[in-house]
Order: sequence, then structure tokens, then C-alpha cells
Amino acid sequence: MMEATAYVETEFGAKYLVQMCKHFAHKIEVDYSDTHGECRFEGGIAVFDATAEGLRMRVTAEKDETRAWAQSAIESHLLRFAFREQLESLDWR
Repeated sequence: MMEATAYVETEFGAKYLVQMCKHFAHKIEVDYSDTHGECRFEGGIAVFDATAEGLRMRVTAEKDETRAWAQSAIESHLLRFAFREQLESLDWR
């Protein structure tokens, strides 16, 4: 399994978590609360955990290409939702 994580410091982590999960729920299986979300896509899962200080994202996938696709989708949506904060690209590790 391929895995990557990223973290963003923001006071709006819970807001972005819910916003992304609601958005992705239109196309894939999603479970979420105000502080934890799981998005199951073909070949992997994205997990979101929000605190008062930020948002942690973890992508686990069977293939490297699938992991890269999920990272890109998450990043583009987060940057769009958080446009007022002028976030830069995420530092996936």
C-alpha cells in the first residue's frame, strides 16, 4: 500500500473537512463527523482529521498512480475551499 500525509495549520480544519466530505459524497462512499472523515475511492481511502489548530490528511492506495490522483484531487479542492487563506500547495510526505 502507498501512503502519503499532509497537514495544514488553519482554524477552519473542521469546516474544510465537512466541505470536502460533502463534496466527494456525490461520487464516492463517505463517512464523516465534524472532526473525522473517510472517503473511500476505488483502490484506496482518504482520511481527514481536524483539530482546533489544523487539518491532517492521509491517503492510502494500492497503487502509486491512485495515491497521486487522490492527493491531487484533495489538494485542488482544499485550495479552492480555503481561497481566503491563500494556502500554498500541500507538503505531502
